[in-house]
Amino acid sequence: MEAASTGAGHKDEVMELLGKLSELPGAPGREERVREFIESRVGEVCDEIRTDVMGNLICRKGPSDGADGAERVMVACHMDEIAFYVRSIDDDGFIRVHNLGGFDTRNLFARRVRIETREGEEIIGNLNPGGKPVHIASKEDRKKIPEIKEFFVDTGLDKEQLKGRVRPGDPVTLVQDFVEMGDLVSGKCLDNRVACWVGIRLLEELKSSKYDVYVVFTAQEEIGLRGAQTSSYDVDPDIGIAIDTTLAVDTPGVPENDQITRLGEGAAIKVLDSYSVSHKDLVDQFIELAEEKEIPHQYEVLPMGGTDAGALQRARAGSKVITLSVPTRYIHTVTETVHKSDLQATLDLLRAFLEG
Repeated sequence: MEAASTGAGHKDEVMELLGKLSELPGAPGREERVREFIESRVGEVCDEIRTDVMGNLICRKGPSDGADGAERVMVACHMDEIAFYVRSIDDDGFIRVHNLGGFDTRNLFARRVRIETREGEEIIGNLNPGGKPVHIASKEDRKKIPEIKEFFVDTGLDKEQLKGRVRPGDPVTLVQDFVEMGDLVSGKCLDNRVACWVGIRLLEELKSSKYDVYVVFTAQEEIGLRGAQTSSYDVDPDIGIAIDTTLAVDTPGVPENDQITRLGEGAAIKVLDSYSVSHKDLVDQFIELAEEKEIPHQYEVLPMGGTDAGALQRARAGSKVITLSVPTRYIHTVTETVHKSDLQATLDLLRAFLEG
């Protein structure tokens, strides 16, 4: 399928803006650095901007005609990433952690992490599970998949050196450089910094709309859609649109029927997942709009998992909802990978709906 037109400067925007977003730490409940970065970028292009008690950043652009009574559309883009909190420090200075979000522990061996202390210090460490290295491990040891509780962080500091600097509850996030690989980009927590990228670009580029548009950068999605639940109750939208990633398992060893989406084939218009069923009228509208505007698109039926749409759909008396997803390989690892044309297609489709 032909890629969407990206326009001048698209590569720079992806590499610089998405790269900055990807490399920022934002554990659930500790999204403040991501929120501050976004606010600094979009504050002047919003009609209203505020942060609520949950830490959601609520950005409003009123209808271009200024009329009262316009339909409210809430676009939800979650800021948080799967991460850890410090649980305890043992007598040798090794730090045990508690996870927030769904990790596959097979992807956690030999990872570098960042601990953010209450004083604003960043302490770098190595994350590994307890046990023997391959050189001295038995065949049974090598087959074992460790549990989260077996992992520890080694900072190179002993307990006395850590005392007063690190404490239980300090957030711990994975560290990974953001890179470009041909037409793809890869880095940590593209779930869901790609949505933050879309939300920022939308606020910067949306010039007119008949809708009262609220772009909400939500908190704590990875542990139960919590920020979307409270902010959608506040905004009370008529239409809710979640922007998120979805599985692209178009890789060796996976049958075509199980691939969900494919990189480079456009924005994924979600039909359903295990948290929400998209409103039929919205699905039809987005498909017709994508066809009319020749925006590359594909369909998404996700057997397990969900997005902020699940919370949007249930707020107050409910709202029409849909999710637009960016196909992503290797979700919930530090090498999440997306196609630049899919990013642009998602933004183009969302903007076309709001402008139309």
